[in-house]
Amino acid sequence: MTLSGRDAYRDALTRLAYDDERILCIEADLGGKNHPFALAHPSRFFNFGIAEAAMVDMAAGLAAGGYKPFLSTFAPFAALRAAESLKLTLGYLSAGVTVVAPYAGVSGAWFGTTHHCLEDLAVLRSIPGVVIAAPYGEAEMRAVVGAAAISGRPHYIRTGRNAAYESLPWEGESPPAVNWESTADSGAVCLVSVGEEGTRMALEARLERPGLGHAHLCYLDHAHLAAAAVELAERHSRFVVVEEHRAEGGVAEALALLLPGRIVVGVNAGHGWPVQGGDHNEVMAQLGLDLDAVRSAVDRAELGG
Repeated sequence: MTLSGRDAYRDALTRLAYDDERILCIEADLGGKNHPFALAHPSRFFNFGIAEAAMVDMAAGLAAGGYKPFLSTFAPFAALRAAESLKLTLGYLSAGVTVVAPYAGVSGAWFGTTHHCLEDLAVLRSIPGVVIAAPYGEAEMRAVVGAAAISGRPHYIRTGRNAAYESLPWEGESPPAVNWESTADSGAVCLVSVGEEGTRMALEARLERPGLGHAHLCYLDHAHLAAAAVELAERHSRFVVVEEHRAEGGVAEALALLLPGRIVVGVNAGHGWPVQGGDHNEVMAQLGLDLDAVRSAVDRAELGG
């Protein structure tokens, strides 16, 4: 059975901790009584409750003491409520702390705007030195968690709620800067997919339009995007970036700056606020983030933006 991103994270970290006693798992009242890490390694599992900033600050101290703390809470509470602590811990101190943030985008759906997070990439990408990833599927999540545990660098890993996807294949141990799910003629529009739902929609759009290119991005910090931009520019000149995030501070905006002279059209959550309940897809549709939006963006890119 394919695991969701957050369940794949928990399982991967639990397995890694058998071989590395420095790995710690910290949660903000999300773990539940059957958290696999807590069952397997109870002395290294800590529930800090709804004190997200304090949790990040404590993780900084644990990292300074030689541990490898992985902490997890809802994306809005990690990236927004604890933003100052993230700036100081992951940025200024460059502490080896990994933040895993489920419920990104509007995957919280019925929980409402307090539990939605369409701004986290803008916040984290503005903090120098943080490795940012939005894995698509179980295999990518496991690879990203494993790389974070080895690297000792600060990481922010974005995922959804319960959606489970099969990762796109790639060569090597770590996901590449650009994973070419589909190559196409240089004159064709290239879809650039970000995160779980952005990748799902890009895959659906390409099934409808097999002539489109499709480049999937897992790592989203400036260093990785700069490398990706070089590779993208070698193959295409027109791009449609699909992401579950605001336009401002998102990947489309970043790539537009890194790809001067190219056409970059964004499919994103825009500037609205959901005013009705619904499941994940319904809330995204309220924000204009659906397959129709991808189709329209491809048409605009083909016409020159």
